[in-house]
Amino acid sequence: MTDVRARPRQRGREAPAGRVGDSVRRPDGPTKVQGRFAFSSDLEADGMLWGRTLRSPHPHARIRAIDLGPALAIGGVACVVTADDVGGAATYGLIAADQPVFASDVVRFVGEPVAAVAADHPDTAQRAIDAIVVHYEPIPPLVDPQRAADAPSIHPDGNVIRRVRIRHGDPGVTGDVVVDGTYDVGMQDQAFMGPESGLAVPDGSGGVDLWVATQWIHHDRDQVAACLGLPADKVRVHLGGVGGAFGAREDVSIHVHACLLALRSGQPVKMSYLRDESFLGHVHRHPAQMRYRHHATYDGRLVKVEAEITLDGGAYASSSSAVVANAARFACGPYRVPNALVDAVAVRTNNPPCGAMRGFGAVQVCFAHESQMDKLAQRLGIPPVELRLLNAMATGDVLPTGQRITGTAPVAECLRAAVAHPLPAEPGDELLERPGGAGRTADLRRVRRGVGVAVGFKNLMYSEGFDDDSEARVRLDDGVAFVSCAVAEVGQGFVTIAGQVVRSVLGVATVVLEPADTASVGSAGSSSASRQTWMSGGAVLRASRLVADQVRSALARRLGVPPESLLLTDEGRITSADADAHTPPEVDVTVAQAAGREVFEATAVHKHRLTEPLDAETGQGQADVSYAFAAHRAVVDVDIDLGLVRVVQVATGQDVGKVLNPAQVTGQIEGGIAQGVGLAVMEEIVLTDGLVRNPSFTDYLIPTFADAPEVLATCIEQPEPGAPFGAKGVGEPPTISSTAAVVAAIRSATGVDVSRVPVHPWDLI
Repeated sequence: MTDVRARPRQRGREAPAGRVGDSVRRPDGPTKVQGRFAFSSDLEADGMLWGRTLRSPHPHARIRAIDLGPALAIGGVACVVTADDVGGAATYGLIAADQPVFASDVVRFVGEPVAAVAADHPDTAQRAIDAIVVHYEPIPPLVDPQRAADAPSIHPDGNVIRRVRIRHGDPGVTGDVVVDGTYDVGMQDQAFMGPESGLAVPDGSGGVDLWVATQWIHHDRDQVAACLGLPADKVRVHLGGVGGAFGAREDVSIHVHACLLALRSGQPVKMSYLRDESFLGHVHRHPAQMRYRHHATYDGRLVKVEAEITLDGGAYASSSSAVVANAARFACGPYRVPNALVDAVAVRTNNPPCGAMRGFGAVQVCFAHESQMDKLAQRLGIPPVELRLLNAMATGDVLPTGQRITGTAPVAECLRAAVAHPLPAEPGDELLERPGGAGRTADLRRVRRGVGVAVGFKNLMYSEGFDDDSEARVRLDDGVAFVSCAVAEVGQGFVTIAGQVVRSVLGVATVVLEPADTASVGSAGSSSASRQTWMSGGAVLRASRLVADQVRSALARRLGVPPESLLLTDEGRITSADADAHTPPEVDVTVAQAAGREVFEATAVHKHRLTEPLDAETGQGQADVSYAFAAHRAVVDVDIDLGLVRVVQVATGQDVGKVLNPAQVTGQIEGGIAQGVGLAVMEEIVLTDGLVRNPSFTDYLIPTFADAPEVLATCIEQPEPGAPFGAKGVGEPPTISSTAAVVAAIRSATGVDVSRVPVHPWDLI
C-alpha cells in the first residue's frame, strides 16, 4: 500500500510533464516525419486482394446494360460486384441516405461508382475495370446551380436539398447608406496528402473488419452495416492512419465496396485510390453564389443585411443541409445586425458532390460579408478596422437567429490583436520574395503592397437539435492510465489533448491512448465542426474525475476517514481537507500514487446543452452551443503588370477560450491560414459541363512552403463557460476569415473590385 502520509511539499512539486497548458509533442510526430508512420494505405494482410472501382465518364446518363464477362475472364480476377450484389440498403449518406452504393439505372456525376473488382494485383484489377462494358445513354447535365431549383428533377428527392430563411427584426427598414455586391466562391478541394484507402477482412462467420482512414468510425459502421444487410456488431470499423481529412473523410468512400468484395471473395481486400480518383471520390467545398445588400447609418452602424445565397451541392446531399444552415446563420458576420433577411439554398446538380470542408458554410459567406464591410467603409469614409469595431458583437448580443450569445465573444479583442502585430518590411532585392518568385522576377517599381482585414465566426459542435455526445473510458492500472475513446485522429491533436487531460486530473506520468475502433467503446462522434476537444476532451475529463473520485474513496477506506475529509485538487492530487497555508497537509499525494497497484476504471459520456432546430419560416431558434471568432490582417504584394500575388504576411487574433497545447494551437492556426490563402489565390477545381479538368496536384495548386506567408498569432484567452478547461476548438476559425483578408489586401493594392475567389491573375489586369 502506498505511503499516503507524505512529507510536506510545495504545491505543484512532482507534477508530471505534459499537463494542460504544456506544449506536448505529438506521439505520432517522430514516425510521421521519419516516414515510418503506418497510414491506411500501408495496410496489408496475407492473401490480400486489390480492389478497384469503375466510375462513370458521364455527368448524367442512363445505364442501358453492363457486361461483366470480359472482366471475369481475366486471370487473377476474384470477383466483380455491382448494384445487384448490394445485400442491404442500396443507398447511404452522411445525413440523408440518397447516394447509391453503385449506380444501377442512372449516373449523376462524373466519377459515380458503377462496379468494383477484386483481383490478385492492382494492375490486374485495373485491367478488369477497363474490360467492363457499360452502355450509357447520355442525358443533358444540369450544371448551373442557379437553374437547379426550377429545372426538371435529377434525383428522386428533388433538386432542392434545403432552403433556410432568416427573418429578423423589421424587414422594411432601410439605412442612410446602402451598398450592394455579388460574390462567388469556387469549388475548393480538401487536398489531403493521403488518398482514400482501407483494408476489409472477412471474419469467416459472415462479418467483416474494416480498417479505414475516416473521421467517424461509428457512423461509418452503421452505414456499411446497413448496406451489407448485417447487424451492426458484425461490422467492426478500426481507425487506420489518417493522412489529412479537413471534412472530406466524413462521407463513405471505399468502405462498402471493400467490404462487399471481401465478403464475396472470402479474402482480405485492400482499396487505395490514385490521386485523380481521389479528386472524384470525395466531396468538395461548396461553390457559392451570393448577392448582398448592407444598410447602415451615416455614422457607420449596421441597420440591415439582406443576403441571397446559393450553394452547389452537386449530385448528392452529403452534409449540404448543415452547410447551408451555417451559411444562413453566419451570413451577417460577427456584428450587431438588428434587422436581417437571409435566403439560402443548397441544390443538386450534375457536378461532383460537395460536403464538409474546414469552416463549412462560414467560409463562403465570410468572403461576402467582409467584402461588403469594406465597401461600406469606403462609401462612408470610415477606416475598415474602425467600422468593424463599431459594429462588433459581444457577449449578450442577439444573433439574426434570435439566439443570445451567453458565452465569450471577444470580437473586438481579436481584431485589435490582429492589427497590433508589426507590419512586414518592404520588399527588397531577394528575388523569391517578389510576386512570381525567381520564375518571373517582378519589377519592384511595378509592385504594389496592400493591407486588408477581415473578421469571421462559426459555431462549435453540431447544432439544430442534434443529439451530440462522446464516450470515453479511463483505466488507472499500476501508475499508468489507459484511455479508450473512438476519436478519429486526423491531425487535430486529440492524441495529445487526451493525455494532457488525464495527467492533469490523475497526476500520472504515462498515458496510453488505445486504438480507436467500434468494438471497444461507444461513439465519440465525428472529428469535425471543431468539436473533439470540447466533446471527447470533456468525456475523458469526466471519466478521469470519476476514477479520481474512486481512488479518493478507496484511500479514505484505507485510512479509516470519511471521503469528504480528502480533497481532489486541480493538480491531480489528493490532500487533507483541513490543510491550509500554515498547516502542512497530512495527506498530499498524486491520485496515481494513492491508487497504488489497485485498478480503477470509469466510463463517461459527455453531452453539451440542448439546441433546437431553426424555425422553417423565420430561421429563429437556439440552434448553437457556442461560437469561436477570429480576425485576420493580410499583407500582399501584387505585380500589377501580370496580376501575380504574393501573400507576405497574415496576422491573426483568435478566440481560443483556453490554450491547452500552445504548440498545437499554433500549428492549427498556421495550417488553417494556409488553406485560406489557397482559396484566395490559387485553389479551384475547374469544371466543364460537370467534368473535373484538373484532378491532380500538377493542375490543382495548393500552397507550398514557398507560398506560405509569415504568420503572427495572438490567442485571446477568455475561458468558455461549460467547455472543458474553458477551451474552444481552434481548427476552423483560421480558415474562415483569412481568405477574405487576403482578398481585401489585393483590393487595397490594386484598386480592383475583386468579387470572386480564387483571384486569378487575369482578374487583376
